[in-house]
Amino acid sequence: MLNRRAILATPFIAALPLAGRAQAAWPDRPVRVIVGFPPGGSLDVMTRLAAEQMGQRLGQPFVVETRSGASGNIGMEALARATPDGYTIGTVSMHNLLINPLLFKKLPYDPERDFAWISAMWDLPNVAVVPAQLPVRSIAELAAWAKQRPNGVSFGSSGVGTTIHLSGAYLAGRAGFEAQHVTFRGAAQTIPALLSGDIQYAVDNLASYVGVIQEGRMRALAVSLPERWPALPDVPTMAEAGLPNFEVSPWHMWAAPRGTPQAVTERLSAEIRAAWADPALQQRAIGMGARLTGSTPAGLAERLAKERPIWAEMVKVSGAQPE
Repeated sequence: MLNRRAILATPFIAALPLAGRAQAAWPDRPVRVIVGFPPGGSLDVMTRLAAEQMGQRLGQPFVVETRSGASGNIGMEALARATPDGYTIGTVSMHNLLINPLLFKKLPYDPERDFAWISAMWDLPNVAVVPAQLPVRSIAELAAWAKQRPNGVSFGSSGVGTTIHLSGAYLAGRAGFEAQHVTFRGAAQTIPALLSGDIQYAVDNLASYVGVIQEGRMRALAVSLPERWPALPDVPTMAEAGLPNFEVSPWHMWAAPRGTPQAVTERLSAEIRAAWADPALQQRAIGMGARLTGSTPAGLAERLAKERPIWAEMVKVSGAQPE
């Protein structure tokens, strides 16, 4: 019989059977899932959905832990410095790996060396929104209205370097008006600022805004996708709204600290892909504003490499400057 000290030195997933009924190696040791953004936002909501599914599949508690701030860099640092024993993983935004290195002179982590890849998790398309009381119903009307305001307009995001920041700046540049960038800790703060009139628009994750759009408190002007979103069929794409080649779909992944055993990352990846294959779960995600996108660790690495030059160009066109 293995003694408890020997078991605790082994990553938990390596101790699980590779096939058949899931079982826990030791139920009293939960898996931490670090999220670098505040509770209530799209990243937090989707991470909790994933944690619920993985906990059911593996019979092991997956506990979401918030480490928000600095455009997600605090959470990334916590993940990079965690013990690589399979008990800590993280939900990582692609902007932390592809955009932040271009906008921060110094990062507390190395985006290419400090992590072990697990799987792509979901795409979160952006939607251009304005408060319902604003007298605009299209991107063209927003641009015309913004140009007439003597004090200009402002837009919100969850931090410098986020796809939300770049998308908001890119929209203003493409539509031909100037806008000031205002940062918040997440959609939970951005939405009240929009509704109170402190800022005038945002190009934010659809998942964070579906509820207020459906309630009529916020008006969706366009989605940053090549096709309309199934849950909002009346909202045009950016191309339909007059801005072609504006297909910005932020996405997120699961990663672990560098040195996490390959058996752990591959097992997690396989379980994620199996869970995400459920059509009912896919439809549930669509209703929440997300599209599930599992991958192998190698597939995730390939996607990161492919998109690196794309987002570098996006940063350049947006005019965002390093801080």
